[in-house]
Amino acid sequence: MKEEIIIAGFGGQGVLSMGKILAYSGLMENKEVSWMPSYGPEQRGGTANVTVILSDERISSPVLNTFDIAIILNQPSLDKFESKVKPGGILIYDGYGIHHAPTRKDIEIYSIDAMNTAIEMNNSKAFNMIVLGGLLKIKPMVTLENVLLGLKKSLPERHHKLIPMNEQAIKKGMEIIKRV
Repeated sequence: MKEEIIIAGFGGQGVLSMGKILAYSGLMENKEVSWMPSYGPEQRGGTANVTVILSDERISSPVLNTFDIAIILNQPSLDKFESKVKPGGILIYDGYGIHHAPTRKDIEIYSIDAMNTAIEMNNSKAFNMIVLGGLLKIKPMVTLENVLLGLKKSLPERHHKLIPMNEQAIKKGMEIIKRV
């Protein structure tokens, strides 16, 4: 079964990194993966979104109109993509940048306090790994082990020492995600 995911947020929030990690994780399971970054008018202060498709079949275009799962990291992205989640789909959002929570009744909505948790962990860069952990908790499309392999593949050699810290953040995300 195909899983169509959008990860959307401001540039610099690790949107593309999360997409790459999921892509590499999916490839580890011999699934076809397409992802594509698209940026706002300016990376500085613009928005970024990545479409990740985990599928057993070849996908010709990663640009979709609707998604099974939306991971939303700020209010402008929520405003843009809430309506694009398929009925019965999943929306995950970090409450840090959201002023008006999602309101749809035909989708599952989850909140994760990722930014505040990352700050409490004294590592604001762990934010996107906390969100990724929340996704794995509610929709284990790839295993934690495969995500860690995806992390290793996506990080340059000198950053492999960050793997244990990222694993801790993923596990924390699995603990704190909650259904709204």
